[in-house]
Amino acid sequence: MRLLQFLLLACVLALGACASGSSARDALERAQYAWSGAIRWGDFAGARNLVDPEVRAARPLSEMEMARYEQVQVSSYRSTGASTDLDAGLAAREVRIGVINRHTMAEREVAYREQWRWDEQAGTWWLTSDLPDLWSGR
Repeated sequence: MRLLQFLLLACVLALGACASGSSARDALERAQYAWSGAIRWGDFAGARNLVDPEVRAARPLSEMEMARYEQVQVSSYRSTGASTDLDAGLAAREVRIGVINRHTMAEREVAYREQWRWDEQAGTWWLTSDLPDLWSGR
């Protein structure tokens, strides 16, 4: 009888662990979807809200820096690879961003690496790599 109770308890705990991992994975997918959507639609101020508050506090953007993002139109945003370590609460995704300069109409592609961390207390993923540098020419 005790063995049966022990096995039942072990199963319940294992299912709970699976659910929390699944929840974090689902939250990551939602956060990455929201991030890529904001970037695709040129909502860089909205995208910045998904950046880790510590990163935003350490590196506030000036009005001029934010205005630079209005000079470009994003033409594509595609993932080229990703890695996730749910146990460590870390994720990364490599993306290629197509960017058109609104003044010259010149298009180019920029490589960007999203880096994410899971905030257990807030129950959300935060981007730790800040807004992409669309002027680096990489």
